[in-house]
Amino acid sequence: MLIAGNWKMYKGPAETREFCALLRARLDGFEGADVIVCPPFVSLHDALGILAVTEIGVFAQNSHWAKEGPYTGEVSPRMLKEMGVGGTVVAHSERRQLFGESDESAALRIEGSLDAGLHVIACVGETQGEREAGETEMVIRRQVEAIKTVVENDNLERLAIAYEPVWAIGTGHTATPDQAEQAHELIKRLLDVPVLYGGSVKPENAAELLSQPNVDGALVGGASLEVESFAAICEASVRS
Repeated sequence: MLIAGNWKMYKGPAETREFCALLRARLDGFEGADVIVCPPFVSLHDALGILAVTEIGVFAQNSHWAKEGPYTGEVSPRMLKEMGVGGTVVAHSERRQLFGESDESAALRIEGSLDAGLHVIACVGETQGEREAGETEMVIRRQVEAIKTVVENDNLERLAIAYEPVWAIGTGHTATPDQAEQAHELIKRLLDVPVLYGGSVKPENAAELLSQPNVDGALVGGASLEVESFAAICEASVRS
């Protein structure tokens, strides 16, 4: 079971140090699930410093595909690896919706990150309009097939996929356990990797979602910004 907290554009270095110190104490002795936090780029160093003596991992929220080059505003996977970052999220729905991430560019970022030795949480999921049009399966197939083109057997163990229905991101709406299970089962038929659920996961619904047979963890957004709510989700993953 894997629980990853995506902080989005919250928590600068000072707040990150405070949060990670509290989380380290709160989850001291916790076992049964892998825990990861994904701070903004400017806070990665501070998170790594505080969490270095723990089992809590630190991932970035994005990574470019090239080792280096004329890509103003981007950060390469090699740079992240040199920092000590363990992995990265790629193609979060906000990257797709707000910043023009395509299936093709997502695949390049995944490939570059895996080649650099990072772990990757690759995001897929349908919009509300696509679900209402009955296109959920088609969208998931297209997005996962794009990922498959750049994954090789020797790096497959460092890949996880997060199913995050776009209509559930930051809206308070959550896929039902049955909806999540159906999507996860489809993804696993297409690519045999762990699949996390992302989309308004909170302490109140975590146990039911994480108890589904094909749900291998959660990519947590807003609820990962508070130590108690994030820790409660981690603990729910062990009870599910």
